[in-house]
Amino acid sequence: KSHLLLNTPLPRKSKTFKYMSTKNNNINIKVETNFIKERSLAAIPVYMFSYNIEIKNNQDAEVQLISRYWHITDGNNHIEEVRGPGVVGQQPIIQPNKIFKYSSFCPLKTPFGVMHGSFQMKNSNGDQFNALISPFRLIIPEHLN
Repeated sequence: KSHLLLNTPLPRKSKTFKYMSTKNNNINIKVETNFIKERSLAAIPVYMFSYNIEIKNNQDAEVQLISRYWHITDGNNHIEEVRGPGVVGQQPIIQPNKIFKYSSFCPLKTPFGVMHGSFQMKNSNGDQFNALISPFRLIIPEHLN
Protein backbone atom coordinates (compact mmCIF):
# COMPACT_ATOMS: atom_id res chain seq x y z
CA LYS A 1 0.00 0.00 0.00
CA SER A 2 2.71 2.50 0.94
CA HIS A 3 4.72 1.83 -2.25
CA LEU A 4 1.94 3.51 -4.23
CA LEU A 5 2.72 6.74 -2.40
CA LEU A 6 6.27 6.66 -3.70
CA ASN A 7 5.17 6.19 -7.30
CA THR A 8 2.88 9.21 -7.48
CA PRO A 9 4.02 12.24 -9.48
CA LEU A 10 5.90 14.93 -7.60
CA PRO A 11 3.49 17.53 -6.27
CA ARG A 12 3.64 21.24 -6.61
CA LYS A 13 5.80 22.79 -3.91
CA SER A 14 4.13 23.02 -0.54
CA LYS A 15 5.40 25.11 2.35
CA THR A 16 9.18 25.37 2.03
CA PHE A 17 11.42 25.78 5.06
CA LYS A 18 14.85 27.27 4.55
CA TYR A 19 17.60 26.94 7.11
CA MET A 20 20.65 29.03 7.76
CA SER A 21 23.86 27.89 6.18
CA THR A 22 26.41 25.83 8.03
CA LYS A 23 29.96 27.02 7.35
CA ASN A 24 32.93 24.89 8.34
CA ASN A 25 36.22 23.96 6.72
CA ASN A 26 35.35 26.61 4.10
CA ILE A 27 32.38 24.51 2.97
CA ASN A 28 28.97 26.19 3.04
CA ILE A 29 25.90 23.92 3.27
CA LYS A 30 22.33 25.21 2.84
CA VAL A 31 19.22 23.11 3.42
CA GLU A 32 15.63 23.57 2.25
CA THR A 33 12.83 21.17 3.24
CA ASN A 34 9.30 20.46 1.99
CA PHE A 35 6.45 18.28 3.23
CA ILE A 36 5.03 16.13 0.42
CA LYS A 37 1.38 15.68 1.32
CA GLU A 38 0.58 13.63 -1.79
CA ARG A 39 3.10 10.95 -0.77
CA SER A 40 2.09 10.86 2.89
CA LEU A 41 -0.61 8.90 4.66
CA ALA A 42 -1.27 9.22 8.40
CA ALA A 43 -3.06 5.83 8.51
CA ILE A 44 0.16 3.91 7.70
CA PRO A 45 1.79 6.21 9.15
CA VAL A 46 4.23 7.69 6.67
CA TYR A 47 5.04 11.37 6.31
CA MET A 48 7.25 12.08 3.32
CA PHE A 49 9.62 15.03 3.24
CA SER A 50 12.00 16.23 0.56
CA TYR A 51 15.17 18.12 1.27
CA ASN A 52 17.35 20.14 -1.06
CA ILE A 53 21.02 20.50 -0.25
CA GLU A 54 23.40 23.11 -1.67
CA ILE A 55 27.12 22.62 -1.00
CA LYS A 56 29.48 25.47 -1.86
CA ASN A 57 33.24 24.97 -1.90
CA ASN A 58 34.88 28.14 -0.55
CA GLN A 59 38.33 26.56 -0.48
CA ASP A 60 41.13 27.44 -2.89
CA ALA A 61 41.23 23.91 -4.32
CA GLU A 62 38.70 21.27 -5.37
CA VAL A 63 37.09 18.95 -2.83
CA GLN A 64 35.31 15.64 -3.27
CA LEU A 65 32.29 14.48 -1.31
CA ILE A 66 33.22 10.91 -0.31
CA SER A 67 30.38 9.83 1.98
CA ARG A 68 27.44 11.02 4.06
CA TYR A 69 26.13 10.55 7.58
CA TRP A 70 22.59 11.43 8.68
CA HIS A 71 21.18 11.34 12.21
CA ILE A 72 17.37 11.40 11.93
CA THR A 73 15.09 11.72 14.97
CA ASP A 74 11.30 11.49 14.58
CA GLY A 75 8.64 12.90 16.91
CA ASN A 76 8.72 9.72 19.04
CA ASN A 77 12.48 10.14 19.62
CA HIS A 78 13.14 7.14 17.38
CA ILE A 79 16.64 7.58 15.93
CA GLU A 80 17.81 6.31 12.58
CA GLU A 81 21.37 6.70 11.39
CA VAL A 82 22.21 6.55 7.69
CA ARG A 83 25.74 6.16 6.34
CA GLY A 84 26.81 5.58 2.79
CA PRO A 85 29.06 6.51 -0.08
CA GLY A 86 28.40 9.86 -1.74
CA VAL A 87 24.95 11.31 -2.26
CA VAL A 88 22.28 10.26 -4.79
CA GLY A 89 24.72 7.81 -6.38
CA GLN A 90 27.49 10.38 -6.86
CA GLN A 91 30.77 11.33 -5.22
CA PRO A 92 30.97 14.79 -6.78
CA ILE A 93 34.14 16.82 -7.16
CA ILE A 94 33.35 20.45 -6.37
CA GLN A 95 35.67 23.05 -7.84
CA PRO A 96 36.65 26.19 -5.85
CA ASN A 97 33.79 28.68 -5.50
CA LYS A 98 31.40 26.26 -7.23
CA ILE A 99 28.16 24.74 -5.94
CA PHE A 100 26.82 21.19 -6.02
CA LYS A 101 23.07 20.73 -5.47
CA TYR A 102 21.00 17.62 -4.92
CA SER A 103 17.59 16.60 -3.62
CA SER A 104 16.50 13.57 -1.67
CA PHE A 105 13.66 12.26 0.50
CA CYS A 106 13.10 11.25 4.10
CA PRO A 107 10.04 9.26 5.27
CA LEU A 108 9.06 9.63 8.92
CA LYS A 109 6.46 7.83 11.03
CA THR A 110 5.54 11.11 12.75
CA PRO A 111 4.54 14.52 11.33
CA PHE A 112 7.79 16.10 12.48
CA GLY A 113 11.42 15.27 13.07
CA VAL A 114 14.96 16.62 13.02
CA MET A 115 17.96 15.75 10.86
CA HIS A 116 21.62 16.64 11.15
CA GLY A 117 24.81 15.05 9.94
CA SER A 118 27.96 15.50 7.96
CA PHE A 119 29.59 15.00 4.60
CA GLN A 120 33.00 13.36 4.59
CA MET A 121 35.10 15.34 2.16
CA LYS A 122 38.57 14.95 0.66
CA ASN A 123 40.69 17.87 -0.50
CA SER A 124 43.15 17.89 -3.40
CA ASN A 125 46.00 16.87 -1.02
CA GLY A 126 44.06 13.72 -0.07
CA ASP A 127 43.30 15.00 3.43
CA GLN A 128 39.83 14.03 4.66
CA PHE A 129 37.58 16.21 6.83
CA ASN A 130 33.95 16.44 7.89
CA ALA A 131 31.66 19.20 6.66
CA LEU A 132 29.02 19.38 9.41
CA ILE A 133 25.32 19.89 8.67
CA SER A 134 23.45 21.76 11.40
CA PRO A 135 20.11 20.37 12.65
CA PHE A 136 17.09 21.15 10.51
CA ARG A 137 13.41 20.34 11.01
CA LEU A 138 11.12 18.18 8.94
CA ILE A 139 7.62 19.33 9.83
CA ILE A 140 4.20 19.44 8.24
CA PRO A 141 2.89 23.02 8.10
CA GLU A 142 -0.19 22.20 10.22
CA HIS A 143 2.12 21.39 13.17
CA LEU A 144 3.78 24.82 13.26
CA ASN A 145 3.00 27.05 16.22
